[in-house]
Amino acid sequence: MQNTRVLVSFLIRAAVVGLAAAFLVVWWKPALLGKTAVPAARAPTVYSRPPVVMQSFADAVARAAPAVVNIYTARVVTERTQAPALNQLFGDFWPSYRQRVERSLGSGVIVNGEGTIVTNQHVIAGADSIRVQLSDGRIAEATIVGQDPDTDLAILHLGLGKLPVMPLGRSDTLRVGDIVLAIGNPYGLSQTVTQGIVSATGRGQLGLATFENFIQTDAAINLGNSGGALIDAHGDLVGINTAVLNRASGGPEGIGFAIPMNLVRGVMEQILKRGHVVRGWLGFVPQDLSDEQAAQLGIAAGGGVTVVNILVKSPAFEAGVRPGDLITGLSGEQVQSAQDLVSRVAALAPGALVELDGRHDRQAFKVNLKVVERPTHQAAQPE
Repeated sequence: MQNTRVLVSFLIRAAVVGLAAAFLVVWWKPALLGKTAVPAARAPTVYSRPPVVMQSFADAVARAAPAVVNIYTARVVTERTQAPALNQLFGDFWPSYRQRVERSLGSGVIVNGEGTIVTNQHVIAGADSIRVQLSDGRIAEATIVGQDPDTDLAILHLGLGKLPVMPLGRSDTLRVGDIVLAIGNPYGLSQTVTQGIVSATGRGQLGLATFENFIQTDAAINLGNSGGALIDAHGDLVGINTAVLNRASGGPEGIGFAIPMNLVRGVMEQILKRGHVVRGWLGFVPQDLSDEQAAQLGIAAGGGVTVVNILVKSPAFEAGVRPGDLITGLSGEQVQSAQDLVSRVAALAPGALVELDGRHDRQAFKVNLKVVERPTHQAAQPE
């Protein structure tokens, strides 16, 4: 009996010690139970991150690139040569000339199945021959349908068979930060694609054209890209690449400009219909006022423009407008800038009546004028 009590006591003590040891082991190594028990106070903080999306623009390029063409132009330049010193000494001088072929390159975009190509006017200015190479390797001569130096646009016709056509988009829906791609023929390297974003819209007063409303982008635009396509991430044409700021002497980089598609579409339609663009005109050249000039005249900055030149017998001249006059309003609306005034008048149809508000020798005036068609200024041919 005594032995039985000793055995039972021993077993009880052994069980207690075993349970205590098991508790300590499980508390220290909870994974031994098949699950992790992390104290709430020590739970790691979980940060929510947006998923990283790797996007390719290959589909957009495949949709648009076949309609971008390389343009090669050539023109014959006649130069006057230096007369030998002996002939000049004895007065026996007869001027002599020599000719050379000047070549340039650019890009263009096929915009319909009839072979209409949009490019920059400066790409084909003065060209004696225009050769177009398609992305599939076909080469043909193109003819000029019309030119518009005021917007630096030109329309060509290509007489080939089945052609790829660029899908046309809209530029008025572009936002700063939208992704865009530039496709062209930089440095004669054949078709090249660069990528960037829309840096700004509505850029003007750059001195590149009479009517400026450029899309600014940081997509690389180089020599030979002029006239090429600026497309959106879907592959739709939203602009025609035109210029880049001068990079000489450490100038800025990543600042290029394209003509917006909405402007391109209007110019193209008029050239295809009439051979040129019809715009309204009053016959004078306006210029913006500096802040100091505006203060001297007692008007707010951006409250008017001054007349710096005027054509005799033009509507403005016949109405009494003269150089030095201040123009403050057009048909009841304030004039914000010279570009604003020129663009608003240009949008009017010839024959429309407008009211011009201004000052002459600090005396207010109000005159009515009839808008006429703006003279067509073809690009000057090199001598």
